[in-house]
Amino acid sequence: MAFTGMAQGSDRAAHAWIKSYPEGVDWHMPLVAEPLFSLIDKAAAQSPDRPCTSFLGRSLTYGEIGEMVDRAASGLQQLGVIKGTKVGLFLPNSPTFVIYYFAVLKAGGVVVNYNPLYSLEELTFQVKDSETELMVTLDLKVLFDKVEKLIEQKVLKGAVVCSFPALLPAAKAVLFKLLKGKELARPRNSTVRDRLRLESEVLADPQAFAPVEINPLVDIAVLQYTGGTTGTPKGAMLTHANVYLNVTQIAAWAPDLVYGQERVLAALPFFHVFAMTVVMNLGVKVAAEMILMPRFVLGEALELIAKHRPTIMPGVPTLFNALLNHPRIASYDLKCLKFCLSGGAALPVEVKDSFEAATGCSLVEGYGLSEASPVVTCNPLEGKQKSGSIGLPLPGTVVSLRDLTDPMREVPLGERGEVCISGPQVMRGYWNRPAETAAQFAGPFLRTGDVGVMDEDGFFFIVDRIKDLIICSGYNVYPRRIEEAFYEHVSVEEVVVIGVADKYRGEAPKAFVKLKSGQSATRAELMSHLEVKLSKLELPAEIEFRETLPKTMIGKLSKKELKAEEAQKSRGA
Repeated sequence: MAFTGMAQGSDRAAHAWIKSYPEGVDWHMPLVAEPLFSLIDKAAAQSPDRPCTSFLGRSLTYGEIGEMVDRAASGLQQLGVIKGTKVGLFLPNSPTFVIYYFAVLKAGGVVVNYNPLYSLEELTFQVKDSETELMVTLDLKVLFDKVEKLIEQKVLKGAVVCSFPALLPAAKAVLFKLLKGKELARPRNSTVRDRLRLESEVLADPQAFAPVEINPLVDIAVLQYTGGTTGTPKGAMLTHANVYLNVTQIAAWAPDLVYGQERVLAALPFFHVFAMTVVMNLGVKVAAEMILMPRFVLGEALELIAKHRPTIMPGVPTLFNALLNHPRIASYDLKCLKFCLSGGAALPVEVKDSFEAATGCSLVEGYGLSEASPVVTCNPLEGKQKSGSIGLPLPGTVVSLRDLTDPMREVPLGERGEVCISGPQVMRGYWNRPAETAAQFAGPFLRTGDVGVMDEDGFFFIVDRIKDLIICSGYNVYPRRIEEAFYEHVSVEEVVVIGVADKYRGEAPKAFVKLKSGQSATRAELMSHLEVKLSKLELPAEIEFRETLPKTMIGKLSKKELKAEEAQKSRGA
């Protein structure tokens, strides 16, 4: 089923990025949509003996994973999952996530991703808002106890509980039960046992799976919750075509990937849209071996790289920064990596340059958002790259910069504008939120809330988020510009800049800085460094040194907590 909506609302001839396209990649390539689960079906059929997952010492092949997907899909259908049923995945990275992700889709259901660190309150909101009926989780108390409580409170109808020890090699499973048995739940003794199904029960009946007819362009595959550009959690409705074609676009962007011969380090959590698409789904599309980390631990990641020799490593800037600043990074050989993809947040130029110099591995920045499945642009893996740029639009994707006061008007080349997107990866809309969906689009273009510019070669640069503007004495100050200047100082490892109340200027920039281990710098030294790089308005009114800076689950530096702290200070003043 071919996608026919590319380049809506824009003139193909005006797409400056096409002339900068890397060799072997065609912006006009045909994009044919299929049901998302066809990815695992093809890999299992074509490469049944190829390792699919490597998890804590145990490997499963594509043939084994494919068989379990079919059995799980049949079991889910017997539990009442039909076309459109919302099924939650409350799981860390594990073979269980891969199996039930595709099983839900094959049964006709809609995957709803849940952060394993969510509080009961956050889970309750998302279960109710998404109308999730069934949750898939593991028998780890840290997960199961919350699911049990949701069922007790009648927020959730039921759950499938899978065995964590069963995922481990036999010897490790025995040791886990002996040494860490207190971490395991006892679902058989649960007060809601009648509303639970153990995975062994779901997979026990070998009844044939009943295929479900899927229209990829219409049917929802994933409800991906996001704060979007407003901060209010909303479910982005991603169709089978949205996600399948975004994987197709990314695979086309990397023509040197060899089917059945790649290995990808899955350090980012699959519940996050970046890892879901660029790690798991792309991995399955090219029959890569996925080296799964249930949670990211820096030392363990380096040991896994040394042992398994991954060829691809998607990550967020803080992950690469952490690797770069590991005291023994020079003793690890990272030459196995063909390239590293950075997404989820802006990649500081200093981090990119230093990582490439230290490792010999190319680190390229891309850009996306949940509402676009998520990847929109990426720097070429070979050939012309531009530091500080988010790169070029993926095949079939149009990026249009729109006037900040009138999103229906495109700005001239070189001017700042809101980044707006049209392409096959753009969501259908927000679940049960028609008014917010309408506000998120300008004609056929998805509004991102990000401010960008395009140069004459078609490369895009993000200036900042519209809502992150600091209005200082009536002038726009962009936090990212200040952060980039900080990163150019040799002692700065991480920095976050936010706007704080200022009696004279209305708002003023405040910087929170983490210094590199073994390095020192005073406020005066940092200000001296900044004064030659920034205007007086952009200079931070305050610099606060921190041992650590708050991060999201995927490791992005987070401004939310710091803004809340400052707001509390203002209220107490």
